[in-house]
Amino acid sequence: MSSPKSTVDTHEIERFSKDADRWWDENGPFKPLHRLNPVRMGFIKSQICEHFGRDVMALDALKGLNVLDIGCGGGLVCEPLARLGGKVTGADADTVAVDVARAHAANAGLDITYTKKSAEAITQKFDVVLALEIIEHVSDQAAFVESVASLCRPNGMVIFSTLNRTAKSYALGIIAAEQILGWVPRGTHSWRKFVRPSELTKLARAQKLKPVAMNGLIFNPLKNAFALSKRDVNVNYIMSFTDQARKGR
Repeated sequence: MSSPKSTVDTHEIERFSKDADRWWDENGPFKPLHRLNPVRMGFIKSQICEHFGRDVMALDALKGLNVLDIGCGGGLVCEPLARLGGKVTGADADTVAVDVARAHAANAGLDITYTKKSAEAITQKFDVVLALEIIEHVSDQAAFVESVASLCRPNGMVIFSTLNRTAKSYALGIIAAEQILGWVPRGTHSWRKFVRPSELTKLARAQKLKPVAMNGLIFNPLKNAFALSKRDVNVNYIMSFTDQARKGR
C-alpha cells in the first residue's frame, strides 16, 4: 500500500522556518498568535470538556486524553494542553520550530512529545486532534482534512481554526495585518487559500466528521485583545467536530 501524498507546502515551511527561533518572542513575528492563544484555548478546553464529560474548571481537565496538535510550531498550544493534564504530541514539518518547541518545553519541565512529521506520516490515533492556523498553508486542503480525520479515534474530537475567505478577511488579514500594521511578515498568507466555513464543513463531513460548534475570533483594538463571537466569523474562526466512528479507520 503506497504512502499518502504529502500536503506539506515546502515554500510555506521555508517562510515560517526563517523566524522559527522567535516562536516564544511575544513581540516578534508570532505576536498575533500569542494574543490569540488565551481565547482559542478557552474554546478548545470548553469543547473538549463538554464532549468528554470533564469538569472545565478542573486544573487537570484533560488528564488521560491523548491530544495531537498538527502544525504545532513552537508549542504555544501544546504547553497549556500539557499543563491541563493532557498527554500531548506536537507535530510540525518545520524542523527548526520543533527544536524550539522541545527546548522550551524542557526548560518549563513539561513532558510533551514533539515529532518532525506531517499529518500524513503519523500513524497513532488520538482522542483529540487540533489543526490550528494550518489548513490555509497546506498544498491540498481536502487531502489534509482526510489525514486529520484519520488520526482521530472513534468518537473523538477534531478542532480546526483558520481564516475565512471574505472581503473583510482580505482587508484585515492581508492589507492591515501584513502591509499596514506589520503584525505578521508580508506574504504570510494567501487570501485564495483562506477557507470558508461551508467549505471546511463540506470537507469534514466527507470524512465523517460532524460539526459541533463554531465561533469567530475577533480582534478588539480598544482592548488590544481577541474575543470569541458567535456571529462574526468573517475573518478568523474556530470550529469543533466529533468523529462519527467511521468503520475501517
